[in-house]
Amino acid sequence: MKPYVPDELPITDLDYQLLFSLVADASSELARYDGLLQGIPNPTVMLSPLTTHEAVLSSKIEGTQATVDEVLEQEAGMIKEGDKFKDIQEISNYRSALFQAREHLAEYPIRLNFIRQLHRILMDSVRGQNKEPGEFRRDQNWIGKAGCIMEEASFVPPNPLRLADHLEALIAYTDSDDLNFLLQTAVLHAQFELLHPFKDGNGRIGRILIPLFLYQKKQLSEPMFYLSEFLEANRDEYYVRLKAISMEGDWNGWIAFFLNAISCQAKENSRRVKEIMTLYEKMKTQIHKVTHSQYSVYLLDTLFNQPIFSISDTCKKLKKTDDIHEKTTADLLRQLRDDGILMVLQESRGSRSAILCFPALLNLVEGREIV
Repeated sequence: MKPYVPDELPITDLDYQLLFSLVADASSELARYDGLLQGIPNPTVMLSPLTTHEAVLSSKIEGTQATVDEVLEQEAGMIKEGDKFKDIQEISNYRSALFQAREHLAEYPIRLNFIRQLHRILMDSVRGQNKEPGEFRRDQNWIGKAGCIMEEASFVPPNPLRLADHLEALIAYTDSDDLNFLLQTAVLHAQFELLHPFKDGNGRIGRILIPLFLYQKKQLSEPMFYLSEFLEANRDEYYVRLKAISMEGDWNGWIAFFLNAISCQAKENSRRVKEIMTLYEKMKTQIHKVTHSQYSVYLLDTLFNQPIFSISDTCKKLKKTDDIHEKTTADLLRQLRDDGILMVLQESRGSRSAILCFPALLNLVEGREIV
């Protein structure tokens, strides 16, 4: 099999009669979701668990196995070694890349150096760290069964000698205004995946670029639209549609799939954000009723930002950020624990702090029924 030669951008041979009705639906659902985002005073805090959820699912597509609970447990100090720890480190890196990307895009557009930096973060101290983190590939690679030769591959990415030109063309495309921003997002994601510019981590970087591009195009007020839940649930079709571009030039099939993904995921994201907002308002009232404390809102934000935590770490954090005395925080947490708002995951022992969780939020994010 010969290396794939990507189509020039923009893609001109599209069935607009087929696609524009899908564009209209996806645009409407995305606008409704962004309207909800704009109504949240502190989206990065309130929606922090959704960012972790995205990192878990995007990594799961690539074979990493861990849950939102396990990621947060590891951060609280409960999981410190073994294969599970390695999986969680990959997920934590993905989330770090999302957070740092948001800060970068507040001032600068998407550029190749920025993409390389995201890859460097993604691959830091994990299983792909020997595959040139932050560097575009200089060798020919291919995708197929383990141990297969290039002639047996299911897909051979473009020749590395032409890769730089293709990547520059892709960045130029992000700076342009194609017929519609969602069509452009679909093309950007697929073209990046087909270029396969890194030795590892291409899928995750490609999925990170989706909300970042929508944010750059001012279609999102925050780069917090996560598509991996739909793509993981429809993983087989996801790969089939991408492969059909390289094998048959079927851009229409891919874009139709992608627009449906946007529409479905925007509806699901809107539903979940509404539930989180409802829980936040309910807990604001309940926590103040339980504690009668002027610090109840600070405590609430902390629980949403980190719903599994060690008591000692939280006491130190609130002392540093909000100047709340550590004993005061410990007393407030005890009251919430006694009231059932918080649960104990690990009791204190010796110098080891107890670890608590906020189950109402965790159940909501993971889609579990509250018993």
